Amino acid sequence: MFPLPEEDAISIVGHTAGLKSSQLRQLELLLRKKISPDEVISRDAARSLAALSAELNRQLGLLIQRSGAVETVIVGDHDRIMIPVLDKARSGGSRLCGLRCVHTHFSMNGPDEEDIMDLVCLRLDLMAVLTLSSGEPELLRSVHVQPERGGGQGWQLLEPFRPAEEAFSCLSLIESLEEELARSQSLRTVDTGQDRAILVSVSTGPRGLAAESMLELAELARAAGVEAVEQVIQHRSKADPRFILGRGKLIEIMLISLRSGASLLIFDQELTPSQVRSITSRTDLRVIDRTQLILDIFARRALSREGRLQIEMAQLKYLLPFLASRDDSLSRLTGGIGARGPGETKLEIDRRRIKDRIARLSAELKEVGQQRQHRRSRRRKHEVPVVSLVGYTNAGKSTLLNTLTGADILAEDMLFATLDPTSRRFRLPGGTEAVLTDTVGFIRNLPAELLKAFASTLEELHEADLLLHVIDAANPAWPQQAEVVDSLLRELELEQIPCLRLYNKMDLLPDALLPPQTQDGICLSANNPAGLNGLLERIARLLEA
Repeated sequence: MFPLPEEDAISIVGHTAGLKSSQLRQLELLLRKKISPDEVISRDAARSLAALSAELNRQLGLLIQRSGAVETVIVGDHDRIMIPVLDKARSGGSRLCGLRCVHTHFSMNGPDEEDIMDLVCLRLDLMAVLTLSSGEPELLRSVHVQPERGGGQGWQLLEPFRPAEEAFSCLSLIESLEEELARSQSLRTVDTGQDRAILVSVSTGPRGLAAESMLELAELARAAGVEAVEQVIQHRSKADPRFILGRGKLIEIMLISLRSGASLLIFDQELTPSQVRSITSRTDLRVIDRTQLILDIFARRALSREGRLQIEMAQLKYLLPFLASRDDSLSRLTGGIGARGPGETKLEIDRRRIKDRIARLSAELKEVGQQRQHRRSRRRKHEVPVVSLVGYTNAGKSTLLNTLTGADILAEDMLFATLDPTSRRFRLPGGTEAVLTDTVGFIRNLPAELLKAFASTLEELHEADLLLHVIDAANPAWPQQAEVVDSLLRELELEQIPCLRLYNKMDLLPDALLPPQTQDGICLSANNPAGLNGLLERIARLLEA
């Protein structure tokens, strides 16, 4: 049951082409059927639905409100119906969407995989399959979500019954389900006022790398002010081109969101626009990937004019491919630009505006870059040596700059705590002065557009006489992080500049763990001024060489 594009004020949707006017009138009569809130479907409505379905040789479905009013009639083909995109206002938190779906089926089978997926992903109150026998309603086979996993699945099949012999109150069942979902959510989570997200990774590589990358994604989410309520890793031989993950895993994730109140999915992999559309069309959750999460962090933290210009350009370039076609998924992205429009005309306007804005940003960045070049030229004129700090994000670069220069820039135990480049003078042994420059931290899979956007800032590194590669030695993954930085330095063609490795945070290492011993490195703690004399002497010797 693949959802159709959202339509405005249309109560009959689906495969209506070729229907006679009399048959269309019968479909309209279905909209006027009154069903008791305690019934899944009334006997009269079931008979009318079955008779018309048999006449058309097509599956028919009803979306029924809790009051019993029929909201939508869905016309399918012989094998399936397609549920339209539901109003997003219906979903949220532990609540179900307030609609149950009843549709006909020409076999005696109950709800299939498509029915289960629609039940869970669209948060339906109930999914019921009405089987037919000689054009008459036979049995109702119903399924609802299971608030607790219980026997290993997140839904429960009810005993089949005839529409005229319902043995339970439909409304009471739905209300009890919502109460259980709310209770389950309150037991699992504490309201912090933050966005609640499920972190998802679809890995085709080694399991260890996937787990390590997921830990980093959790830190990125924390830096963005997002509460990660669950982490899900799926290992596949190759990613699904449509959903990136398997359907069963998507159902599992939606059940987690129901029980935890999560409203956001964050993928560790970069998603294509079509994958975002596929997932958002099947769920009521907002979907972002690792790239957009990093861009969001940068947008929050950048303080300088140049930094803000760079981030805005990177965000616009990231969003532009999503406007290649009418894309309702953009309306679910926080702060999305060019959200859902009425059609192709607005789409083209949005694309042109974005391209025009990118062009203006490029011109402004060029002007700022010229000013930066002028400052660099003045430094060269006075022959002041430049030392640049590079390293993985949260390695301790800002702390080291503060300690060496007496500056007071923000330094937190958080990824990308500081973004804007900072330069401060400091004194070396013998009285020589030098300029120490802090640059944005690197990270694995750094978005290409972000690297391009920060190209002018990273040009500062080309003017450096010495690079100090700060490494978080207390992080078990420091060798991989150091390789990421080395790789990016090679990509930026900076390998010809002398580079000194600084193994930082030695105070956090257990006593039994020996510090890394290398010929080209120094072990230190950036927050301990007394232990930095050796570093200053080493810098002075390297600058004199």
